[in-house]
Amino acid sequence: MGFRRRHIVLALCSLGFSIVSAAARAQDAPHDHSQMNMPPATGWQFMQDGIVFAEFNHQGGPRGGDEFVVPNWWMGMASRPFSRGRLTLTGMLSLDPATVGKAGYREIFQSGEALNGEPLVDRQHPHDLFMQIGAVWRMPVTESTGFTLAGGPVAEPALGPVAFMHRASAADNPTAPLGHHTFDSTHIAFGVVTAAVDHGPWVVEGSLFNGREPDENRWDIEFGPLDSFSGRLWYRPNGEWEVQASTGRLKDPEQLEPGTIVRSTVSGAWTRMSGGSFSSFTAAFGRNDTDHGDRHALFVEGSRHADKNTFYGRFEAVQVESSLLQTDTAGEEEAAGLKTPVLALTAGAVRELGAWRGFEGGIGADVTFYGVPDALRPAYSSHPVSFHVFFRLRPPAGSMGRMWNMRMSQPMAGHGMAAPMNHPMP
Repeated sequence: MGFRRRHIVLALCSLGFSIVSAAARAQDAPHDHSQMNMPPATGWQFMQDGIVFAEFNHQGGPRGGDEFVVPNWWMGMASRPFSRGRLTLTGMLSLDPATVGKAGYREIFQSGEALNGEPLVDRQHPHDLFMQIGAVWRMPVTESTGFTLAGGPVAEPALGPVAFMHRASAADNPTAPLGHHTFDSTHIAFGVVTAAVDHGPWVVEGSLFNGREPDENRWDIEFGPLDSFSGRLWYRPNGEWEVQASTGRLKDPEQLEPGTIVRSTVSGAWTRMSGGSFSSFTAAFGRNDTDHGDRHALFVEGSRHADKNTFYGRFEAVQVESSLLQTDTAGEEEAAGLKTPVLALTAGAVRELGAWRGFEGGIGADVTFYGVPDALRPAYSSHPVSFHVFFRLRPPAGSMGRMWNMRMSQPMAGHGMAAPMNHPMP
């Protein structure tokens, strides 16, 4: 396994540097920097973002069903420069435990976490009330180099791409990716300490964190030992491109399936803002090595907003836990014949309805088509189709734009650093 993993790491690094090369070639493309830097200030600066989806959710096939749910989250940030650095306080909340329920919302082929001693299958778990409570301190070392220390009782370690709800390429998509537990399930971790060094376009991060996923009680904070670790490398050649490669060792993340998971990911993202319009694209590949086998996942997603219309899409190929989906039992050995990935293609659109005191409403819909492996067709049918119809509401964006493409330990503006790519709302 050690020999095999070395080859996997080399392959991931090769893919990552290929993406970096493509990003570097795009460095000369014209782009808008108007929202890339936070304005000079000596006092506290505030940002907020969030979303509420009131949606009718239809999941196709024999394992699907219909429901009305209201997924939601809100995030706030307060940042202030000091003589020796910059302090940033972050908080993120969700009422999913009340508006979605303990069982989460329907999503066929999805799995991960547990409820009442049984694995959650064909459902996406709800977010916890406390999604983030953290602090970030960045201090300059030289004119082009800085050191960042971040963490908190609820935070995200340096692992994977930007979490799906913060990606501009997925900003209007109401559904978590099927590969959520391969890419960004650690975005809620109960105990994180991260250190990072940034130099020009490069950022190197390392984290110690509690690797266990949240339990079914979504209203509390579950403290635990910092027994997992991860490392991540970012490359941002300009204000539009962002590339990362990361790996981490998660100790016993699954409640019903003890064992260490080694997770490795690479991703590339491109976002271009221009006035009230934007285009965004993200592609990622990930792998989970577990005690009972390995699983891969990839996705390509994009979003285009112009005038009052947004169009978005996502393609996924995910090696799901086939035995779990067939038996609803955790810990079953994966058979070689059950490794064929599930394919999912989603296309959707949102029409803006206008704004009231800064709150932005929109109505949208999407549809998802699936490619189902032969082994799962008896349970799911050959070609299930799912769709959503929803009303979407966002809080006021503020003068600094939306908190898109953000991660917790990202170097903030000040001392020559670029700020997160925020969406300048009209």
